This record gives sequence, structure tokens and C-alpha cells, in this order.
Amino acid sequence: MDVLLQAGSSANGGGMGMTLIMMIAIIAVFYFFMIRPQQKKQKELQKARESMQVGDKVVTAGGIHGRIKEVGDTYFLVEVADGVKLKFEKSSVYASAQDVNK
Repeated sequence: MDVLLQAGSSANGGGMGMTLIMMIAIIAVFYFFMIRPQQKKQKELQKARESMQVGDKVVTAGGIHGRIKEVGDTYFLVEVADGVKLKFEKSSVYASAQDVNK
């Protein structure tokens, strides 16, 4: 009877180890297929925003097309029509118009 109890407890220990390995594998899959690509995309978007300069055509998050007239620390002043300028936070400008047309 003692041998059966020892065999049962070692089987539970093995199952617990396998569960731990599976949890680590799931976390790794989430990191490499979801979190890491999103971080990479955010870095590329940040670089694109930093490289935008006066005269570039841009599209905002709301779908407004215009041309940058002024670049501030946290904003872009965008001309959307002759004499009509709007101030947008840099975080709401997602793409240059050249990127959209590709």
C-alpha cells in the first residue's frame, strides 16, 4: 500500500511540473506573437512621427488630410484647406499621405 501512495504522489508532482511548463510556453507565445510585434510597431510609428517635418502631407486619426505647417514639441499645426490650420497632438497623426497611398 505504501508503494502505491508514493507512486501516486510522484505522478502528481510530474503533472504539476508539466502544467508549469505549459503556462510558461503560453506566456512565451503571447509575448512573441502579440506583445513584441505591437511594441515594434509602436517604435516604428514613433520614429515616423519624429521624422515628419514642415511641408509633409499627413493623415490624422480622424481621417483628416492636410499638410504640416508647424511642428511643436507635442503638436503639429496642419493646414487642411487654404488658410485653415488645425492643431493636432502628435499622437493623433498616424501616417504620412505617402504611406497611405502605397
